[in-house]
Amino acid sequence: MTPFKPTFSWLRQRPQCLLAFGFGSGLAPKAPGTFGTLAALPIAFVAHLCGISGGLLAIVSMLLFILGIGICNRAERELGIQDYGGIVWDEMVAMWLILACVPFKWSWWLAAFVLFRIFDAAKPWPIKWFDRRVHGGFGIMLDDIIAALMTMLVLHSAAWLFG
Repeated sequence: MTPFKPTFSWLRQRPQCLLAFGFGSGLAPKAPGTFGTLAALPIAFVAHLCGISGGLLAIVSMLLFILGIGICNRAERELGIQDYGGIVWDEMVAMWLILACVPFKWSWWLAAFVLFRIFDAAKPWPIKWFDRRVHGGFGIMLDDIIAALMTMLVLHSAAWLFG
């Protein structure tokens, strides 16, 4: 049996799945998490230009985390597949949280992107521990928020150490 492969047409018929798939970025045939994280950048840029940055973006990110639990649960249910790789809402929300906590400079954003992708892909402890034990929409969202927190810790530690 051929595994189900979602399409953009399928996503358009399911608005929550369209969100879960990062407006279609999660349909990338290779590295959908990276494409989902990339999709978060222009949205954060526009949000910043509209005055949604820093603490406000962090609050919005946490609200989107809560909404993301339901969005990711729905996408899993629609797909019939647990933690499908194309579900990238978690990467997007985590990236927005990181960008809320770093300076609005391309070098910081690039470092944030690279570090987050490393933490999200490699899943060092404690990310892997939570990824294996917490499932459903909450589990999908949680491991990326932990990767975001680890990314922020490294970025802020490096800034402190190197001025």
